[in-house]
Amino acid sequence: MSFDANAHRQASLESWEEAAAGWQRQQEKLRVFAAPVSHWLIDAISPQPGQRVLDLAAGLGETGMLVAELVAPLGGVIVSDQAEAMLAGARARAQELGLANVEFQVLNAEWIDLPLASVDAVVCRWAYMLMADPAAALAETRRVLRPGGRVALAVWDAIAHNPWALLPAQELIERGNGGGASATGAGAGEPGAGVGEVRADAGAPAGQQPGPFALGDAEKLAELLEQAGFVDVRVEALDLVRRQRSFAELWETTLDLSRSFHDAVMSRPPQEIAAIEASLAARFAPYTAADGTLEIPARTLLATAEA
Repeated sequence: MSFDANAHRQASLESWEEAAAGWQRQQEKLRVFAAPVSHWLIDAISPQPGQRVLDLAAGLGETGMLVAELVAPLGGVIVSDQAEAMLAGARARAQELGLANVEFQVLNAEWIDLPLASVDAVVCRWAYMLMADPAAALAETRRVLRPGGRVALAVWDAIAHNPWALLPAQELIERGNGGGASATGAGAGEPGAGVGEVRADAGAPAGQQPGPFALGDAEKLAELLEQAGFVDVRVEALDLVRRQRSFAELWETTLDLSRSFHDAVMSRPPQEIAAIEASLAARFAPYTAADGTLEIPARTLLATAEA
């Protein structure tokens, strides 16, 4: 089947708008899990007081709000996302933190509505792989960066290194779901999201179509950055651990964060939903301790480059 980029963009936008409420409910868990990634991205751009930084496809804006404290008082951060509902959650968080140097903009990463060379740095956590045209998004990122400015980004490594997504996807595939609702929907910005979007061809080479693991190849990622005109490209992997107090918590979190998984599961008869839940509990048994807590491995690729 041919890939319809515009259909993907529209479906992605609608799904993120719908997913925002669940992300706000799970915000604290996500913030704790993703903290090492956010800190890596911040270290990579080395923000200085007075600078202007863009947090691209920011979701609830956790990384950008950490940057805001470092560039204050004269500098500021643009927290951007394509989904209004996500930015509403980000505004609430900024107000809670008392941040006065954060602005919020609805932006599409493939055509960023900002002037040429207007920001000192860009951070983007777990988003480029979900875009219909990540090459265009990276070119736009470079366009809005001032000469010498840096981008720092995270994408998921190959699915084999991410059982939090692999195991639910396998469950759906084996039940004839085809891996879920293609490569659209809520994406995999965080663990639990996007597990219903991993197709049966999840082992296909990275970069063919957008999806949670589309850029899960370090060489491909570096090549994309270089083709966009970036220099001093560095890519490395970071291992993470997703901790859950119980499988029940994992189940609820996954349903909350991934619209595609939620819809693929909850559209089934109650008896089958219960069977899926029991089967997944068995699949995650290797990561479950005697007290019922889980520690599930995850791996992300991190990259930084200079404009």
